[in-house]
Amino acid sequence: MKLKKNKNKITLSLIFLITLLTIFSFAISIFSAEELTIDEQIEELKDIINSSSYSAFQSRMILNTAQDLLESGIPFEDTKEIIENSIEESFDAYGVKKVFDVILETQQEGLPTEPLINKVNEGFAKNVNNSVIISVISTKAENLKKANEILNEALQEGLEINGEEEIVGILADSLENDVPQESLSWLLETGTLEGSSIEEITEISEELSYLSLLAYDSGLSSEEISLLFQKATENSSNIEEICENIQNNLETEISTAKIEGGGGIAKPSTSTGSAITPTTTSSGETPTIGGETPTQEAGEAPTETGSAPEPSTPPAEEAPSPPEN
Repeated sequence: MKLKKNKNKITLSLIFLITLLTIFSFAISIFSAEELTIDEQIEELKDIINSSSYSAFQSRMILNTAQDLLESGIPFEDTKEIIENSIEESFDAYGVKKVFDVILETQQEGLPTEPLINKVNEGFAKNVNNSVIISVISTKAENLKKANEILNEALQEGLEINGEEEIVGILADSLENDVPQESLSWLLETGTLEGSSIEEITEISEELSYLSLLAYDSGLSSEEISLLFQKATENSSNIEEICENIQNNLETEISTAKIEGGGGIAKPSTSTGSAITPTTTSSGETPTIGGETPTQEAGEAPTETGSAPEPSTPPAEEAPSPPEN
């Protein structure tokens, strides 16, 4: 009986040791995979690029820029994913370099690059045109710089701000939605002094973004929007009251525009700067990204395909309402 018990103990001990060794080996393999040297990473990227249709010169160009990214601290997996997506989507080699250059410059300035990388991959996933992707991430990079300026101004004034990188991303999204830079400076300063959390500042920033989009879609110019926000901040120091003032002033502007112009107001956009939405024009080729509206050639009116004759105009009382934009 005692022999049997000892035998069971030995068996359990062996099972435990085998399990422990398996876990240890697995952990070592994961650690080894994550600890690839730059040279090993470059070799892996080289193999991927060489399997593409890029010329030898183009391949070297992409590889050299990718090496700069890796050496600057951009994660290998992010770099690899962009290259793989570029090949799959037949992205122009010079376009790949431009994308990498924008990310590299942003990284070197100490700004968050994740928003740019997410934009690029989102654009690939939705088959967005190459030039549109480059345009959008270039704009995003500029907004990140402006957001960082807002943050630095607040820090120079002695404000203690937690989650600096997250704040920069929040402010950049609002800038992308045409919220005036001065209003965001006020928001950050006032919110910090009132002890608002990042979540609260984010919520208010999103509210300002919505109001800005509403104003833009209502036909107000950037200057008019900036003035509208400025008036609201001058009349109050309370965040909640500011948002209410902006909304009330905006409703007044819209009512005035209706009376003077006699026309309808376009339905406000519900998209935010963080989204990439492919839409199709009459040619079926041009998508839009994250609130970016394709610029129409001067003098051109939108046309629709189809050769069917236009129906005669019905009597006034039966005339259909104009389509919403």
